[in-house]
Parts: sequence; structure tokens; C-alpha cells
Amino acid sequence: MSTNASAGLTSSPVKPGFSPQVVSSEEWLVARKKFLEKEKRLTRLRDELSRERMALPWVKVEKEYVFEGPDGKVTLSDLFNGRSQLIIQHFMLGPNDAEGCVGCSFAADSIDGALPHLENHDVSLVVVARAPFPKLDAFKKRMGWKFPWVSSAGSDFNYDYHVSFHKEDIAKGKVAYNYSTIDDLPVHMEDLPGLSCFYKDETGTIYHTYSTYARGGELQLVTYNYLDIAPLGRNEGADTNLSNWVRHHDKYDSPKMAPGSCCSSAEGAS
Repeated sequence: MSTNASAGLTSSPVKPGFSPQVVSSEEWLVARKKFLEKEKRLTRLRDELSRERMALPWVKVEKEYVFEGPDGKVTLSDLFNGRSQLIIQHFMLGPNDAEGCVGCSFAADSIDGALPHLENHDVSLVVVARAPFPKLDAFKKRMGWKFPWVSSAGSDFNYDYHVSFHKEDIAKGKVAYNYSTIDDLPVHMEDLPGLSCFYKDETGTIYHTYSTYARGGELQLVTYNYLDIAPLGRNEGADTNLSNWVRHHDKYDSPKMAPGSCCSSAEGAS
């Protein structure tokens, strides 16, 4: 990546083999309208998938989960904060991690702007990680985030929703993730990303309605949606490893992360 020092900007090189066709405005308009037909088909398909997602069956949550927040212990029911719907972002920050996962932080940067709109539309959004609350709170303050964040330390929550794994299970292989199994998860990766959704009815009964993992959370990642319409797209390279270019937003002058970081691709995680 080259740097334009005078402007304080970075520029991305064009991928090898990428050679855009330059045409007249009239020819461009013909090509753009043809591609628009595909975009509209995708939009209609997404609408259909959303309807089918809403029609999926629900599972009653029988277990009482307790978390640690800024005011002490809170239950899963408390996280709804008076609303009927709850979205939880499973964040990769374990008890022994020095800082939050780069990829999860990349996604979390999209939350604060959306939060007032979600809350006004009967949806609460809370971030959950396994690290003790003081560590979560310190990292949240460092990053300047405002969204609610609680610790699931001492709870089965992360394990029950298949985003955290015990070391002995990783050593045995075949950990359950993304509705499949991963048999070569690196031993240091005790957590992986995901989103889980819940509904609470008028009696206080809670239902698990949906969970998505790995690339399933990309729709909520605003930066990717911008990059997807940029001239060079995501421009991540062949291995699509976030660690090749994404940093915590306060570390963009720091060196690139080495392969094997928390955001390195794992078999079955894409």
C-alpha cells in the first residue's frame, strides 16, 4: 500500500490482472442498466430471504443467563431494556486477550449510529464477550463506543450459542460452529464471531429466533457495504484475511498484523 504523504491519505494498488474497460458514456449506460437488472433480482431475493427468516421456528430459552454490566449483575431478560426484541453481537474478547478482535471491532464500529434507530423501533442491541467486565469497559472507552456491552464470564451463554469453545474440545477437534464442524481450529481461538436474536413476549418468556455466524454478519458491517460499491471493491487479496488491512480504528499507523491473528480465516468459518 502506498501513501500520499502530502494529502495524508493512503492509496490501494490495483489488483494484478485488473484492467477496467474504458468506454463512452453511452456504452457505460447500457452496461450499467444491464447490471441493474441483476441488482434488482438480488434485492428481491434478499426480501424473500428476510420473509423466510421471519418464518423460521423459535426455541424457548429455558436457561437463566446472568451477565455482568456497568451496574452489576443483569439477566438476559434485563438486556431487552423494556423492548420486545434483542440482538446480541458475540464479540471475540476473552479473559486472556490483550484487546478486542480486530474483525469484531471492525463490525462494532457500525453499531453506534444505528442504535438510536433500532431502539426507537423496539429493538435492543447489546454486545457480549467472555472477558471480565472491567476489561470490556476499558476497551470500550479506548475505542470511544457508546453501545451496551456486558460480560458473560462465568456463564454458559457463549458456549450454548456456539461462539466459544473449551480448550479440551478444540484439542479433540470437531467444534460446532456455523451449523457445521471445524476440525482444525487453532488452539488460541477460543471464541469466534456471531449474532443471535431473541424475542420476549408479554409474559416475559424469551425465545431464540435466529443466529448467524462468520460471513453471515457482513450485512451489518457498514464499511463493507461502502467498499462493495467502491471502484476496487474490498481489495483484500486472495485470502480475504481482514488482518491484511483492517486495524482497530485508533491504530491505522501501526504495522500490519501477522498471519495467525484472531481474524485469520479458519476452516468452516467462512
